[in-house]
Amino acid sequence: MALTHSTFKAETDRFIQYVELELGRSANTVKAYRKDLDHLFEFVQTRGCNELQDIGIVELRGWLADQRVAGLASATIARRATAIRMFFAWATQTKLISDDPASALVIPKVSKRLPHVLQRSQAEDVMDRAALRADDNSPAHVRDLAILELLYATGIRVGELVGLDIHDLDQSRRTIRVMGKGSKERMVPYGAIADKTINSYLANARPALANDQSGAALFLGQRGKRIDQRVVRAMVHEVLSSLEGMPDLGPHGLRHSAATHLIEGGADIRAVQEILGHASLATTQLYTHVSMDRLRAVFEQAHPRA
Repeated sequence: MALTHSTFKAETDRFIQYVELELGRSANTVKAYRKDLDHLFEFVQTRGCNELQDIGIVELRGWLADQRVAGLASATIARRATAIRMFFAWATQTKLISDDPASALVIPKVSKRLPHVLQRSQAEDVMDRAALRADDNSPAHVRDLAILELLYATGIRVGELVGLDIHDLDQSRRTIRVMGKGSKERMVPYGAIADKTINSYLANARPALANDQSGAALFLGQRGKRIDQRVVRAMVHEVLSSLEGMPDLGPHGLRHSAATHLIEGGADIRAVQEILGHASLATTQLYTHVSMDRLRAVFEQAHPRA
């Protein structure tokens, strides 16, 4: 079968359906994999590959090498290599090709960088600033305060936050039902302060934002529809940048901060893993290193024999 754009797209669509439905990958991962495959197709076309069977390890390594030369981040290259290995393993399994050229493809190792987090006092300053903005009782500012408090209280991802519906709230138990990566559901607790801001939002701000397009969405944008991730990201950056000396963090920075502060407060690491929805405990253990670095900094500053 000739490797035209239409035939490649058809096979890509089948693979993406497999990744999405059978493997349960997130929408963002699916979108990234599709882009990776499109990028590979453009590359192999310039190398004279007329059929899927023509693509070999030389072309795949050349493709990755091109990206290193272009200065792409190691994490991006590693993700693309993973996507390609998955695609060709699937193509071999479904008999599209007889041999898997990507089986020998080495996925670059990515060094895990410690996440930037807010200090506890900085987190308090952020919430105080958001509360000050909400004093004007504008629906957007009241909503923003509830969003910030909930993000920091629960450590949920921004994608999980915007996907919340009203019925996902259990205010009697102060928990939210979250649909995480791979469509895995979990219950996450939140505190009294977050609950107070959510009550204020539901009583005053949401009714002012809602219209016939709102449905059951918990957090609404200015036009009454479910709020967009980009709006939340922009709002978080705006609030943090209004405070002098505050690191420029987005919603994921609040997630990192929540996890670190939980561990610093003595929370069991497996409980934190469950709250964050991490599939692997190793991912959660990253926050213990963050806490240790902060303890080291305090020690070196305070101990006379440091």
